[in-house]
Amino acid sequence: MMAQYLGLKSAHPDTLLFYRMGDFYELFYADAEKAARLLDITLTQRGQSAGQPIPMCGVPFHAVDAYLARLIKLGESVAICEQVGEVGLGKGPVERKVMRVVTPGTLTDAELLDDRAESLLLAVHAGARGVCGLAWLSVTGDELRLAECAADALEAWIARIAPSELIYGAEVTPAFEARLAAARAATPFTLSVRPAWQFDGALGERKLREQLGSASLAAWNAEGLPHAHAAASALLGYAEHTQGRALTHVTRLAVERDGDLIELPPATRRNLELVQTLRGEASPTLFSLLDTCMTGMGSRLLRRWLLAPRRDRADAQARLDAIGVLQATPAGATAAPWRALRESLKHTSDVERIAARIALRQVRPRELVALRLALDKAAGLGPALPGAAALLARIAGDLVSPPDCAELLARAIQAEPAALVRDGGVIATGHDAELDELRAIGENCDAFLLTLEIAERERTGIPNLRVQFNRVHGFYIEVSQGALGKVPDDYRRRQTLKNAERFITPELKAFEDKALSAQDRALAREKWLYEQLLDALQPHVHALTRLAGGIATLDALCALAERSHTLHWNAPAFVAHPCIEIVRGRHPVVEARLAEKSAGAFIANDTRLGPQQRMQVITGPNMGGKSTYMRQIAIVVLLASIGSHVPAEACRLGPIDAIHTRIGAADDLANAQSTFMLEMT
Repeated sequence: MMAQYLGLKSAHPDTLLFYRMGDFYELFYADAEKAARLLDITLTQRGQSAGQPIPMCGVPFHAVDAYLARLIKLGESVAICEQVGEVGLGKGPVERKVMRVVTPGTLTDAELLDDRAESLLLAVHAGARGVCGLAWLSVTGDELRLAECAADALEAWIARIAPSELIYGAEVTPAFEARLAAARAATPFTLSVRPAWQFDGALGERKLREQLGSASLAAWNAEGLPHAHAAASALLGYAEHTQGRALTHVTRLAVERDGDLIELPPATRRNLELVQTLRGEASPTLFSLLDTCMTGMGSRLLRRWLLAPRRDRADAQARLDAIGVLQATPAGATAAPWRALRESLKHTSDVERIAARIALRQVRPRELVALRLALDKAAGLGPALPGAAALLARIAGDLVSPPDCAELLARAIQAEPAALVRDGGVIATGHDAELDELRAIGENCDAFLLTLEIAERERTGIPNLRVQFNRVHGFYIEVSQGALGKVPDDYRRRQTLKNAERFITPELKAFEDKALSAQDRALAREKWLYEQLLDALQPHVHALTRLAGGIATLDALCALAERSHTLHWNAPAFVAHPCIEIVRGRHPVVEARLAEKSAGAFIANDTRLGPQQRMQVITGPNMGGKSTYMRQIAIVVLLASIGSHVPAEACRLGPIDAIHTRIGAADDLANAQSTFMLEMT
């Protein structure tokens, strides 16, 4: 067994190996010592190697998700080794295989993922002439992104992408490693080294074409990016290695270039407290105020909008148009559409991640039930959408469910299945005749024995004849010593007792063979049927992912409509000439905190910048609101740029290419504490 373990471990030298043994995942040698320290579990010993005891520790298989979550949070990667052979079929240890590798950037399990944030895997290739190639994706998403940047801009790109894990080649220069270390200090993530040969531009281009099913990358404007292609080669290889299969659900590609997005440097993200306060907390931030989404998909999309605003105003204007329609109460109605839509979106499952897990064949039975319910919800969302906005019309098209998918799930999966296929009780009754028969044998065993007992008493004339079962001898017919003369010729003696004899008949023997193996056969049949169901669902993955995008977009728009209504925000207007004109603008987070604490109303401020006045010099006493005023301008501009209404009575905004802020590093605006106040106290 240890030879088998060492062979598997040699393929994953830098990863903790969870080696399945019965009801536990065991770890040995250095892995055991490390896991025992990190998880605070007991370190034991098993046998000896070279005269020394072998360190060992383990975790129960039914609680493995909790231990994995703790290890992932600590930046560790874990290879999951399962028993794939049948116990007792041959000599030596049962066959085992590493089924997947769990790393911080390739998480797929719902228990390990944050519903409202993405876990991103980023590959960085250090190319020639100071150019870096980047490729990143979420394994539970359907889109892969590419970019190329100057080496000096790498830290800013990493901060914007905010990966959970970054992979790079083994042969990079010390200076490049120093850049990665600096980026990691500002934005914590796990670093993983991959062989340099995996970062191959030609291989990456070929992999991308195969992934997208296209002879060319021209349709995605992704040609002529050799460094990004090299990063994509390593990215796809690593992701497929961790999942144990190809990422068939990744069917979209996007290229990001410096001029496409409004620049938000790390200092800006930090000082504006977009998704994290200066203290490192998730609230109160601009995102925590905005995010009233009803689904995790909507929250993740809204977060992407907030952190990657585009310079081009087309998307932002489309969202503003859609929000306006959602807020308008139709003739004859009593409420705006966003209210009913948000109610309909409640408790909608994460279709995006479920679709990815279907493609990766990791989906659990209860997730399929949740998917069926989500499809039923989606069927009612499309007709309820007002069609006056182009974006809403596009969403309505995306919300069309795959044909027959919901019916297949309803027919194949029980309404309340077991958590795991291995527990049985997953496939619905009536879906498979052979499974129904195997289940009936076990469920109707008592009835069969009672019926047989009555029939045998009538046939033999033995009134005290009994048909019974025990685990040692199986099924039997028991006849007392006084009635042995009435025993028919087809009875075969099975056991002799002091006062009775036990027999078996051909009919009872046939039933015994069926019954004793029925449970195992039923479970094996269920596993096979479940795999067949996953095969049948594969053609629907693309449509499910598209539907998930529609739900996420609608949810994010409805959340922005709700925020606008609740917080009394108004729609901005975009103009072609340079200007920032804000009438009675407010800082939304500070205003919300004042309302929570009943600390008075926020004092609104006007801002007018244009060709005649391009700069303002803000002066005033400490704690007078200078930082708040400057930040609120940046936040109003950012909100308008993502297509949200803004905390102002009116706003006219010209072209924006960057937002820079560098204000007192210790300011805590939400709690009304300036850098000066904190330093003095």
